[in-house]
Parts: sequence; C-alpha cells; structure tokens
Amino acid sequence: FVHLHSHTDYSLLDGACRISGLVDLAARYEMPAVAITDHGNLFGAFQFYRAAVERGVKPIIGCEVYVTRTSRFNRSPNSDRPNHLVLLAENEIGYQNLVKLVSLAYQEGFYYKPRIDKDLLAQNSQGLIGLSSCLRGEVSEALLEERYEAARQAAHNHLEIFGKGNFFLELQDQGLEPEKKINPQIVKLSRETGIPLVATNDCHYLQQEDAHAHDVLLCIQTGKTLSDPNRMKFPTDQFFFRSYDEMLAVFHEVPEALENTLDIASRCNV
Repeated sequence: FVHLHSHTDYSLLDGACRISGLVDLAARYEMPAVAITDHGNLFGAFQFYRAAVERGVKPIIGCEVYVTRTSRFNRSPNSDRPNHLVLLAENEIGYQNLVKLVSLAYQEGFYYKPRIDKDLLAQNSQGLIGLSSCLRGEVSEALLEERYEAARQAAHNHLEIFGKGNFFLELQDQGLEPEKKINPQIVKLSRETGIPLVATNDCHYLQQEDAHAHDVLLCIQTGKTLSDPNRMKFPTDQFFFRSYDEMLAVFHEVPEALENTLDIASRCNV
C-alpha cells in the first residue's frame, strides 16, 4: 500500500504532517513510495522530493486542487463552493501541467481559494492521474445528495478529461457516517463504469495521538478556542498515516483498492 492523499504542514494551518516525518514513516512501513497532495499549492514539492530520495522512498508530487463548477474567472458572491480533486504527476509532462494548473489557480482563479475550472483542467490533463477526492469531491457530493446519476455523469466527465486508466474513484473511511453511506455507492459505481477504485486516508497528521495537536492547529486557523462547540473540527482521530495492516483492516472487502495504489505509484516517475 502507498499513501496517495497526504497533507503536510504546507497545507497551511490544516495539515500537520512534517515532511521529514512523513518520509521517515513511509520508509519505516516499507512503503515503496508516498505522495504529497497539499491543498491548492506545491510549496513543499522540492523539500519533499529531496527528503524522499534521501530515504530511498519514491516521491509522488501531487496537489488537491479546488475545482469550480462554473468559471475560474467568476468571482461573484454567489459563486459555487469548489469541489476537491486530487492530481498526481505521472511524468515530466504531468509535473509541468500540474505547475501550470496550480499557478493559474492563483493568477486567474483566486477567490478565497486558488481555483481551476474543468476547461483549464482538460487543456492541461496530459501526464496527470486524477483521484475523486474526499467528501468534498464532485462524485461524493452528488452521492451524499442521493443523486446517483449525477455522480455517474461526474465520474464519466472526469474519465473523459484524464483518459481511460488515469482516473480513479477514491474510497476513504475515517469513521465518518457520510463515508459509510456513500462507500457502497462508490463501489457500485466502479463496478458499473469500470473506473477503478483507490483507497486513501486523507492524512492530516502522522500518528493517531497527534489528533489533539491537529485540533489546536484548526483553532489557530479559524480563530476559535477548543471550548467553542461550534468550531471547525475533524469528527474522529482517524486522519493519520495508517500502516498497510491498518488500511487492510478497513478495506478488506475491496483489496483491489489497496493494490491499485501500488500500480499508480509504479507509474509515477518525475
């Protein structure tokens, strides 16, 4: 198993995985590779690449981008809340396209967050592998709203953008009820469309016991205190860098979702 959805402390005031610790833990777990997919930026790419190579772990450079459903140029107060999408650079062309997408997200699409749109993504998708992301992904949001056909259409749209074999439906299970609700639907969607599954853990901290420190970090981000019942908070302490055995215990019914992480990692060579 390889972690393909990880947030370092360059996911500013949200991720709490130090790059050195992330790479060390991947090496300790004997994982052949590890990815970073920080929110909307590539700030940590060079430091991560160098640290991973030094530890003998293949670095996979990625980003969890914000995709608006309208236009990246739309900055009206009523503009839609952007969806999340994980992009991984498969090769040099993919890395160059990822750099371009992230740069233009700031230069052309910034509105509270750096945003891209599907037109820009389609123009710069070569060499990239896409994962459908978390509960904020377009497919997952449609399933949560019980709009199965809309989820199917969103999956097909992404498949057309990335090409066959380059888009994966992401399964996550950090103990959240919405995940338990939609995961069977994601598996069903994969079986019907042929779009393969991939298991991730949306890592925001390294060890389970780091959940409290991460909670404090979120308070700093949002200007809240731990005593505020209405603050932004992760509902469980399961957003950590799980081992293969821990991931297998969660996803034992869909082992191909774990195996596919190895296939993707073998393809990513930047």
